[in-house]
Amino acid sequence: MNSISKYYVSALLLSFCLLGKAQSVSIRSDDPIAAMLDSISNQKMFETAFAKPVFPKNNKYKFTQDSIPKYDDYTFQARLSKLDAVSPFDLVYNEHVKGFINLYAVRKRESVSRMMGVAQLYYPMFEEVFDRYNIPLELKHLAVIESALIPYAKSKAGATGLWQFMYPTGKMFGLNVTSYVDERCNPYKATVAAAEYLKSLYDMFGDWQMVLAAYNAGPGTITKAIRRSGGKKTYWEIRPYLPTETQGYVPAFIAANYVMSYGAEHNIYPALPRKTYFEVDTVIVKEQMNFDQLSQALDITKEEILYFNPQYRKNIIPAGGNSMCLPKNKIGVFLTNEQEIYNAINAQKEEGVLVENIEEIKRTHTVKSGEKLSTIARQYGVTVTDLRSWNYVGKKGVKAGKKLTVYVRVQKTETNKLEIKGDNVNDKNIASTKEKENKQLAENKTSSGYLYHKVRKGETIYAISKKYGVSAKTIKALNSLDDNGLKMGQKLKIKEKL
Repeated sequence: MNSISKYYVSALLLSFCLLGKAQSVSIRSDDPIAAMLDSISNQKMFETAFAKPVFPKNNKYKFTQDSIPKYDDYTFQARLSKLDAVSPFDLVYNEHVKGFINLYAVRKRESVSRMMGVAQLYYPMFEEVFDRYNIPLELKHLAVIESALIPYAKSKAGATGLWQFMYPTGKMFGLNVTSYVDERCNPYKATVAAAEYLKSLYDMFGDWQMVLAAYNAGPGTITKAIRRSGGKKTYWEIRPYLPTETQGYVPAFIAANYVMSYGAEHNIYPALPRKTYFEVDTVIVKEQMNFDQLSQALDITKEEILYFNPQYRKNIIPAGGNSMCLPKNKIGVFLTNEQEIYNAINAQKEEGVLVENIEEIKRTHTVKSGEKLSTIARQYGVTVTDLRSWNYVGKKGVKAGKKLTVYVRVQKTETNKLEIKGDNVNDKNIASTKEKENKQLAENKTSSGYLYHKVRKGETIYAISKKYGVSAKTIKALNSLDDNGLKMGQKLKIKEKL
């Protein structure tokens, strides 16, 4: 009997065994992996992450848009066997794996579609890093079960980021956490740390399935399970001695490999991301700036800046050589106008226009299914401690339907806008702006012997002084101004007319 015949005979025998089981193992609604998948649909960041999904009408299998295909156990086993043939993992098929395939391909289809879209931003970077460390590329799917590809995901225990590092483990692998930056949420740095950690676990256990279990439960737990099992060395042999969550961890990983590889067969297609890995770039920021300033300077929303830079905790990029990731065209604008942007920010500081004038507005938030305090806190820019101080929250957290009081901090006054011209502004608009400025200068000349200026929205004394080539001190003296700022429409005496 040749090898091909042996394969089909063994597959057929397995299918007879599996058909004897009426149903797969069901996944509880409070399963941590199921809960993480639920949370992906409630993330505000995904509102800006995707364009409208487009269902391919001429899809390979001629499915209708609402079709949910069903397959027998033999089909699942045959597909996993193909993946297993080119993988160092033991991608087996059993009732535990089937339960997670059902979770991904039936119950959480929309979340899987979104993850497939986000994967186009993160997977190429994962593969590049893993290839450098010579570890299996299939481990990119580990982030699916760890965080549902949410870069600032946080577990009840405090594990954070795409790769769910606890604070001590993250620190051990070079991920720093400060008041302003949490590098566990930095997609690139966290992926490098994950690669180093996974490689160190393989050096301990020499088996990738055991590495997965150790990544979830910790190497100490795996060592204890090996001893309790009488010295067994494979995951399936020590599985009965592992914590409940870890018992489902490897089956979930196998199912994630399956569904991310066979999405089309289940009529699941990637949500279309606004940007993929090859459409973004990174630059080092030399001086501190906040997301409001970047938004004004580069004509990009603060939500998009956060989406590409989830490591910044207070919407501030601190000074000291921190990186910024944005779409390539915005990076181009930044590099072209970098010094002008720094100058404009420093001018704002000199004029005092960055002094906050904050008021708190009371709002009510109704908790959605799958939401956690950390998710809600991030949405409103507050802390979990704040939420607990404003509301009674028991040890079990919050349940869907509960109404929470949230006090949102809002800036009352506008800051001076950064007027930066870059390659996203066409020549026609620049010429038009220049023409308007020249016209206004002409209109400001009067017969009284002085040149006057009518204050426009957002203008400062410093900006006006630079425009006319006089000092801010001179303008203040001519108009008897104090430091309380300007009013739109106010007429300023600038200097004597030549």
